[in-house]
Amino acid sequence: MDLHALTLVHRLPLWFLVLALFVPRIALLLLWVENILARFHVLGLVPLVFAILLPRLLVLYLIYVDLGVGLWFIIHLVVALMVWGGSGNYHSRRWSRRDD
Repeated sequence: MDLHALTLVHRLPLWFLVLALFVPRIALLLLWVENILARFHVLGLVPLVFAILLPRLLVLYLIYVDLGVGLWFIIHLVVALMVWGGSGNYHSRRWSRRDD
């Protein structure tokens, strides 16, 4: 696999793809401040709600629109599934400790 093909991005900057793995809300805010988000025609109330409630879903959508289903999309999908899967386990352990 070519290294250049891994770093090739269309509209989304590489810093966004990396930063959104760890802090998606901050990455979306920085993308909005730099006015890059306007290129995706996601202006309005719905993207704002997604950015607040489900930022990883909005990041997945932006990557899908820009790059399609590729390496970055798969990486973000795996991280999103790990975060969503792990958060339920954390909350159930927290409640069981209070019952003791």
